[in-house]
Amino acid sequence: MPVCGILFDKTENANWKVPSHQDLTIAVERRIDTAGYGPWTIKESVLHVQPPVEVLENTLAVRIRLDDCDETSGPLRVIPGSHSIGRLSAEQIHAVQQTASSVTCCVNTGGVILMRSLLLHASSAAQSPSHRRVIHLDFATCDLPGGLRWCSQS
Repeated sequence: MPVCGILFDKTENANWKVPSHQDLTIAVERRIDTAGYGPWTIKESVLHVQPPVEVLENTLAVRIRLDDCDETSGPLRVIPGSHSIGRLSAEQIHAVQQTASSVTCCVNTGGVILMRSLLLHASSAAQSPSHRRVIHLDFATCDLPGGLRWCSQS
C-alpha cells in the first residue's frame, strides 16, 4: 500500500548534496509510544519515527523521474546490495563505502528507480543546476502496531 509521497526538485536555488545514508524513518499520523519505535522527529511539519528494521525491510521506494538526469545533474548514487546488511551505524556506513563500489543512477524522463529503504544512497549537488524533479513514493506491506497509523498527508 502507498504510505508516503515526496516531490524532490533540485534547481539553481535549491541545489543540495546528500551524504550516503539509509531511509530510517516513516511518517505517522500521531505519536503513540510503541515498543521498538523511536526516536521521534518532525520533518517538513510531518511527524516521523524510526520503526523496527522489519518494517524498513518491507518498504519499497518508487522514484519516478520527471526530468532527464545525467552525471552533471546530481544523480542518485547507490551501493548495490547494501539493503541486505540491515540498519547501519555511521561507522558501518563509512566502512561499507570504503569496500564497496557505488553505482550512479542516470535516468531519463519517465524512468523509474526501485529501491529499499535500507539501501545506502547519496547524491551530489548538481554541477549544472536546472530542474531535476523526482516523485518519491514509499510502499509498505504492513499495518503499524499499537494504534500507530501511516501518515496520509506526507
